[in-house]
Order: sequence, then C-alpha cells, then structure tokens
Amino acid sequence: MADPSSYRPKPGEIPDSPGVYRFRDEHRRVIYVGKAKSLRQRLANYFQDLAGLHPRTRSMVTTAASVEWTVVSTEVEALQLEYSWIKEYDPRFNVKYRDDKSYPYLAVTMNEEYPRVQVMRGHKKKGVRYFGPYAHAWAIRDTVDLLLRVFPVRTCSAGVFKNAARTGRPCLLGYIGKCSAPCVDRVSAEEHRELADEFCDFMTGRTNTYIRRLEKQMAEAADEMEYERAARLRDDIGALKKAMEKNAVVLADATDADLIAVAEDELEAAVQIFHVRGGRVRGQRGWVTDKVEEITTGALVEHALQQLYGEETGDAVPKEVLVPALPDPVEPVQEWLTGRRGSGVSLRIPQRGDKKALMETVQRNAQQALVLHKTKRASDLTTRSRALEEIADALDLDSAPLRIECYDISHLQGDDVVASMVVFEDGLARKSEYRRFQIKGFAGQDDVRSMHEVITRRFRRYLAEKEKTGEWADGENAGTPESGTLETPESGTLETPETDGNGEIVGTGLTEDDGRPKKFAYPPQLVVVDGGAPQVAAARRAMDELGIDDIAVCGLAKRLEEVWLPGDDDPVVLPRTSEGLYLLQRVRDEAHRFAISYQRTKRSKRFRSSPLDDVPGLGDTRKQALLKHFGSLKKLRSATIDQICEVPGIGRKTAETIAVALARSAPAAPAVNTATGEIMEEEPGTMGSSGEPVTTGAPDERRGQET
Repeated sequence: MADPSSYRPKPGEIPDSPGVYRFRDEHRRVIYVGKAKSLRQRLANYFQDLAGLHPRTRSMVTTAASVEWTVVSTEVEALQLEYSWIKEYDPRFNVKYRDDKSYPYLAVTMNEEYPRVQVMRGHKKKGVRYFGPYAHAWAIRDTVDLLLRVFPVRTCSAGVFKNAARTGRPCLLGYIGKCSAPCVDRVSAEEHRELADEFCDFMTGRTNTYIRRLEKQMAEAADEMEYERAARLRDDIGALKKAMEKNAVVLADATDADLIAVAEDELEAAVQIFHVRGGRVRGQRGWVTDKVEEITTGALVEHALQQLYGEETGDAVPKEVLVPALPDPVEPVQEWLTGRRGSGVSLRIPQRGDKKALMETVQRNAQQALVLHKTKRASDLTTRSRALEEIADALDLDSAPLRIECYDISHLQGDDVVASMVVFEDGLARKSEYRRFQIKGFAGQDDVRSMHEVITRRFRRYLAEKEKTGEWADGENAGTPESGTLETPESGTLETPETDGNGEIVGTGLTEDDGRPKKFAYPPQLVVVDGGAPQVAAARRAMDELGIDDIAVCGLAKRLEEVWLPGDDDPVVLPRTSEGLYLLQRVRDEAHRFAISYQRTKRSKRFRSSPLDDVPGLGDTRKQALLKHFGSLKKLRSATIDQICEVPGIGRKTAETIAVALARSAPAAPAVNTATGEIMEEEPGTMGSSGEPVTTGAPDERRGQET
C-alpha cells in the first residue's frame, strides 16, 4: 500500500487548466482516468488526509504509485480525451458499463455494392447503418420479413449471392418477390441501392410518406382496373402497417429521442436506454456496472453518454436526450454531443407529459434489470461459496458462516418501534425462519437499547430451547411451542404472520409437519446488525450477559458500507468488488425491508383504529352498518341510544355499550373564558359529562388551585 504523499506533485507543478489525469500503480498500469476543469484543484482533493477520503477514493490513491496529466484547451476536449483513455487503458477504478447481453441490431451494409439487410452483433462497422438494438433476433427477422414485400432488398450472404450470379438462378426469395434479385440483374446496382435507401428511411421513422405513396398507387391501379396490382399494393400497405404496429406510438409528436434511466444502490448501478424514433420505441439496451469509485447519478449519466455516443456521428445521436440527472457541468457534455451529431442536441430532464411518463417506464426497466442482475448473481453456487469464504477470512472466523442472522430496528420518530430478524443459509434467504419483534421494554427512540433488547430476547429463547432439548445434532427436532400462537413482545416472539401474493405465510417459521411456529433452537454462526460500532457493542454485550461466546457479531454501516467488529476502533473495509461485501449488503437490505414493512403495517393499523374497536362483540359488518347508517363517527357519537337501536343487528344492550365507548373517546371541548374569549388550558382532576377533563375559571384564578 503506497503513501500518497510519496508521489504527490508539488503545488506549483500542477497547472490551473482543463485537462485529463491518470493514476498509475507500481507496475505503471493505469488504474484511474479522470478529467477536470482545473487540474490543480481536482488533484489537490486526492492528496488530503486519508481519513477524510471516501473509502473507494482512499483505496485508489493508496493503490496508485504516480500521477500524470495532460493539459487541453477546453472541457469538451477533456471529455473526449477521457473517453479515449478509458477505452484504451480499461482502468480498474473507473466505472465501466458492461452489457448484460450482446444485443442484436438490424444492419444495412451500405458500404457494399449491393447493400444487404442482416442481423449484426458486436462492434459497429464503418459504412453500415444500424437500427435497434432489439431485445431478440427473432424480432428483427419478423420486421424484415414484413418489410421485404415493399422493399425487396438483398438478405443473402456473399457466397449465396455469388453462386446465384454464377448459375443465373436467384434464391427462393427472388422467386416469391421478397428480393429484387440483383444477382441475376433483374435490377441494376443503382436501383437496388435506392431500395436500400428507402428501407433505411422507413426504419428511421419516415413511414407516412411511403404509406401515402402506396395508397395513391393503389387508388390509381383500381381506377385503371388493374385489380391484381391494386391488391398487391393493398397487401404491401398492410405489411407496412403491421410492421409499424410492432412499435407502438409513445410520443405523439414523432420525436427522435433517447431516454436514459439509472437504478443504483451502494455497490452497483444499472442503466436502461430506450431509442425512440418517429415517436416509436425502435430499440432498447441496458448495462450494469460495479460502482468502484465514488460517483453521483449525474456522473453515471455522463459515463453512459460517453459509452453510448463515443463512436457515433450524425443521426445516430438524436436531437433530444432525456436523462434522470444532468452531469455537472452540463455545458461541455451538451457541446460534445452537438459536435458528434453535427447539429444542436438537447440534454435535459423531462418534467411533465408523455416524456416524463415514458421516462418512468424506462426507470422501471432499469430497476428490474438491477434486481435481475442481483438475483442471477445471488443464485450462483460458486459465487455464494466464494462470498462466504471471503466473509470468514475478513472476520477471522474458523469456518464459513453457513447460517447468518441479521437484525434491524425500524420506527417513525420514536413511534411504533419494531425490529426484524432475517436468516440466510448457504447464502440464500430462508424466509420461513424470519422473525419480527415489537420493542416494549422502554418507550421512545433508542436504536442501541432496542438492539440490545432484541438480541437478548432471541438468544434467551435459544438457551431455553437448548436446555430443554439437550445437545441437538441437526436442529431439525428442536421441539415445538406449547401453543400455536405467535410470540408476544414480552416473551420474545412474533407478531402477526406475513403472507405473500399466493396467501402463503412468510416469516413465521411454520414447520412442515404440524404447522406451528418453530422455536429459536438453531443458532447462527454470524450475527449481523444494521449499524456501526454502537449497535455492534450492544449486540455483543447482550450475548456476553447470556454467556454466549461462540457466535460471531459484526455490523454493516450503510453510509460507507464498512464492517464493524466488537471492540475494534477501526472498521474492516472489504473491496468494492468483494462477493462477501455484496452478500452482507443483501442480508442487511433484506432485514431493513422486512423491518420497515412491519413498521408500516403497524402504523397503518394504528391510523385506522376506531373507538368502535373497543366494543366487545362488535364485528366489522356491524361497524360498517353503523357508519353507513349515520354517515360518520361524529354523527354516531351524537345519536341517542334509541337511534342506534334502529340499525339492523344492534340491540339495546349493544347500543348502550357503543354510546359509553364513544362518550369515553369523545374529545373534550375547550373551555373558553366568556369575558376575554381566551381558550383555557385543561385542569386535571375535573371531569365533564363525557368523562374527559374540563376546566373552569379564568387563567389567573386557576394558578393557585391544587390538583
């Protein structure tokens, strides 16, 4: 690990000009490339106290052994040079987008004497016009099959073309009219190129021109009673319209635009791009990247723009590019895009209307792409095994933690404080083992104290079960509780069960045999808490108080993704590309999701509570009947017992119980000084007819009263 001060340039050596800089390691490999409006100011940020640097930046500067720079005239030149060097050196600490698949394009080889329509993947070639990318190659072939009726462009390979020219017989497509057969000179090279140009024009969105032209020709053929020709033109029009229907209109003003959306978390980011031409989505693609450097959403967008348009010119760069966040500064990027296109390019964030709605769709696709990427990564057995081994090495464990439990605290400003426990076994979520807790040992907001309470309750149950069952061998026969009820906060178990979309119970630990909740008899090898050193210390203290010293504890702080161990002054910083860190993050995020969903459920139940809930024997049906009859709780509260009895299903005894419950819950009307009109404070101990405290007398008169 290098000391940045050992290669820090002298302040006077760094120019105060725009430029691009490169950090190199001890082997002279470029590990990071960046650009700056002022090289002097930007590079000074890297050579400050290491404690003040972001962990990712700190890792980069301690890996580097030297820094060099190149001065340019403008920020636009710096942007171009940065892109070129990133492509050339592939630095390990730069954001590098990688395609999650090799997307197919519809390509027209305009660089050949007889242009050919085909599916192409990989790097783009000069002189070839590309359309797309498409999600699937079959989608391209379906579109081409429809368009060849109207634009019979060559689709055969060079070998088939030469063989047909040699024998004087075209291929099958030439016989059925889906190829103009330039191989046997049915059309000249110029006529065939004109067909290819028309094909490209149609694909770029100029559709109405050709449809109107064909409709005019069809009408003329019908007038001249050339009905067979009119029928062929009618079928051609139908084929074009069917090809257009495959791409629905999303922007009514026939806009040419690219929409870029970003979904990200602390470790990774996914980018999705929709290519809209003529108001229709003509292509879609996406990338995923590891965030190996500290980076904002605007910077992610800037890198995506470089990746997308770095080798494009002309119409391949649209007039409008819509993004979720603008690069800072935006002017050089916009000027660079304008230079690539050769005319003005608008780079902006959509604010309203169809474009904003479409951007939300692209954003949902980006979120789904990130989730899918994480799912694929988590499901790989080799990756999971490597992650567990990395965790064991980083935390100095005797073996890989095959069972990990993670705890999180959730509340809303100190109200409805709850906790969650999620379980991962062999790197996969074990939802049947999830638990949820209410914090009732104290009131208010104290995450550290809450964590101590939850860990104490969980492992007190573990010790009780261990004592009851003895030294178990496999944990499968750990016993069952004496009743089928879920555990209360006082006894340390669950609240209400969570169900998935199919009605299956999730998070209650139901056994397969008797359907009753399991107990906490199976211990983890690693306990993870959501938080830093204070939460870790509280969890370790709770386990020490119970005499448990064979279970490891760590915490994952969300802000910097640092791993904290009990008693350590400094955190363990895992590499950003570490599979172990990724697994810990996924465990922590799942605990947070489970806790916050429970907290929201409790909060919504509290908001929906009603005084009628306290009436014994009054179910939902009769509650709804009462509210429907009177229209509101306020009118029901003011009704007499006889009026309440008029509601079907409500007897006099029930009506009296309802009236009492509503009277007890009625808010007291504030006392008013009739002389001054002042609303007076409540005086405890004086009760009104509703059972609520009331006050009498003026404020000055009440000051000397006893309570």
